[in-house]
Amino acid sequence: MKSGIVLAALVALTAAACGAPGGSDRGSIEISTTSAGRTGYPLTFDNCGTRVTFARPPQRVLILNGTSVGEVESFILLGLDKSILANAQSYGVSDDPSMIGKIKALPTGGLTMNKNFDVPAEQVLKLKPDLVVSTWSGGFDAKKGFATREQLAAAGITSLVNPVNCAMGKPEATEEERRAYRNQSINSSLEFIALLGRIFDVQDRALDLIGKLRARVEAVRTRVAGLPPRKVLITYPGMSMMNANGLPAVMTGGIYDDVIKAAGGVNAFAGQSADMTRTLNKEQLATAQVDVLVVGLFTPDENGDKQAAELFAAYPQWAASRSRTYAVVSDGVYLGPLNAWAVEKISKVVHAGE
Repeated sequence: MKSGIVLAALVALTAAACGAPGGSDRGSIEISTTSAGRTGYPLTFDNCGTRVTFARPPQRVLILNGTSVGEVESFILLGLDKSILANAQSYGVSDDPSMIGKIKALPTGGLTMNKNFDVPAEQVLKLKPDLVVSTWSGGFDAKKGFATREQLAAAGITSLVNPVNCAMGKPEATEEERRAYRNQSINSSLEFIALLGRIFDVQDRALDLIGKLRARVEAVRTRVAGLPPRKVLITYPGMSMMNANGLPAVMTGGIYDDVIKAAGGVNAFAGQSADMTRTLNKEQLATAQVDVLVVGLFTPDENGDKQAAELFAAYPQWAASRSRTYAVVSDGVYLGPLNAWAVEKISKVVHAGE
């Protein structure tokens, strides 16, 4: 992953605007609890204001970078990796260690990134995929050197934005799209899986995966229900480039708050928007109430235990520093299919022994 658009792209994914098989609407996809059946083609729906149609399940998929791993991990867990023509998403560290090798094994199509850290238009068009997936609307911004959705459509290529991120990189986003972006949750990660299930006609497979992931999260919610929430700080020392003051990136709002809540805690900066990551100053960090520290790994060469010790030394006034209470995560707190892994890890220290 790169730095330039990290803040925008790490905050990812929700509410899949998907119509019924063979039909079209603009509503959020419902995650069924019964057999999902088969997809009827042609499948047409609105995606971030663009009408997309699938005549059949895609077979040559290009997944753009967008400094995300949520999309490629969803493909892998759904067993859709054979449909991937080229993948530009990579992280190198994961809360599910098996993901590292699985992502590395995917074809890359020989693609290279431009200065805006994604695949330039000419390379996308030359590869001739039948579907291009972006984690955010900005992945189709001509000003950044990327192929537009109109260019792709003219070449017979369908494009798809992870629906929770319609508002990201889209100046003319609707209020509904902006609200979905602000209110992302663990459920948003599951909704993207449901959307892929519909597009690729693997709805029962998607339903089974969603049920298993949801059950793991709900098992933790049940275990910590009624216990007093503790203040949890999620911070990525390796992402200090995201903060105007050079501090470790502190994550708050949306999916981060939901993961912490599911684990039995409350975000130390609850109520703050994602802008807190960029604007947080040293005084705010020093005076925060932190019972539990969660260290996020950004690159595979980082040592979470060492980073936790350094933060404890820098902020000895935190309750977490005195008790040495911390957990180490990576991609499980982002929008994506690995939220259950992070919830389980964090819950073990939020309510250790309870």
